[in-house]
Amino acid sequence: MNRKKVEFPGSNGQMLAGLLELPENHRRIEYYALFAHCFTCGKDIAAATRISRELADNGIAVLRFDFTGLGNSDGDFANSNFTSNIEDLVAAANLLATEYQAPQLIIGHSLGGAAVLAAVAQIESIKAVATIAAPSTAHHVQHLFETSKDKIAAEGQATVKIGLREFSIKQQLIEDLDQYVDLQHIAKLRRPLIVFHSPVDSIVPVAEAGAIFGAAKHPKSYVSLDKADHLLSNKADAVYVAKTLAAWAARYIEVPTEEHAGNHLDDGHVLVTELDKKFLRGLYSRTHALVADEPKDFGGSDLGPTPYNLLLMGLGACTSMTIRMYAARKKIPLEDVDVRLVHDRVHADDCDQCEGREGKIERISRFIRFEGAELTEEDKQNMLRIADLCPVHKTLESDPVITTQLEILTGNE
Repeated sequence: MNRKKVEFPGSNGQMLAGLLELPENHRRIEYYALFAHCFTCGKDIAAATRISRELADNGIAVLRFDFTGLGNSDGDFANSNFTSNIEDLVAAANLLATEYQAPQLIIGHSLGGAAVLAAVAQIESIKAVATIAAPSTAHHVQHLFETSKDKIAAEGQATVKIGLREFSIKQQLIEDLDQYVDLQHIAKLRRPLIVFHSPVDSIVPVAEAGAIFGAAKHPKSYVSLDKADHLLSNKADAVYVAKTLAAWAARYIEVPTEEHAGNHLDDGHVLVTELDKKFLRGLYSRTHALVADEPKDFGGSDLGPTPYNLLLMGLGACTSMTIRMYAARKKIPLEDVDVRLVHDRVHADDCDQCEGREGKIERISRFIRFEGAELTEEDKQNMLRIADLCPVHKTLESDPVITTQLEILTGNE
């Protein structure tokens, strides 16, 4: 799985830590999604991780991150609240819109579900919303520290055990949650909604899912998670949610029906597009799609070959094809051929084959290996000579003229 660490400023300028799950095997990204984790959890909780990875396998890039004061994000949890969670979600959406593509799907687990329902109004790009084991309002979580409310009111804060961990809960959190008690924002969602919930959820009763579903306008869907627990600790439950969600969202999120962006190209033309605002690029011919990138050490995501690697691959592929064509024509018993190439910059004085050149020069070294039990030394030498006749080799050595001009888009493009 391809995964990229990201950082971005959230509420109050605190730096938030996130992970961007990307499709592997250079599969085209159909669109981006944003995932909000449960109360006091983090981006690395099993459910968030499994759902994000499964969605990425379906071509959906997913950003999950730690809310302020949790996981690897900066800030103090005691000073955060539901409002700051909403602000963090908006900040995450802005990151995607600025550095990649604006998110079209938003997913929230538990209190994260309540947060996405409240945040959608501030994220225009969202086309579909999903909640998983979510309460209908943020106010619901107050039951987690009900027995400590008097102490919190009297002293301003108290330490409360939630799950297996202790958290400092301040009065400001309770006052903030008191603002979120109605369902009007759900009625005004104006996006397709899918609600996932288990009838045996012991943390957030299934009646909460009913309240969300009842308040929402159509189109809306409900999926029962049967025997799943609140945290979807069974991997099969998380995978089921992701697969169902991907299929459901496809009904509402438009993905270009063309196989890829290069389908309109003429033979012999290629197209290079931006896949993020750094180095990830889509490479297209009329019938094929690849990606190019830079290593992580250079600020890239290392999701594809570098431009120089692609140049060497082009020369190597042409070399191998030319040798194979020659061997077939001459009936040479060649069983296999490997071509390894490397590019470097050397001083002409250090290059045995650079006579007449001065100063620093570009050098491509090509190493060819032949396999074939019946190959003679003459066969090998003849194929080595033919390697220099590969068309790409001849183009690189011919000092080609490269022209650049501005392409004006017509009103139909």
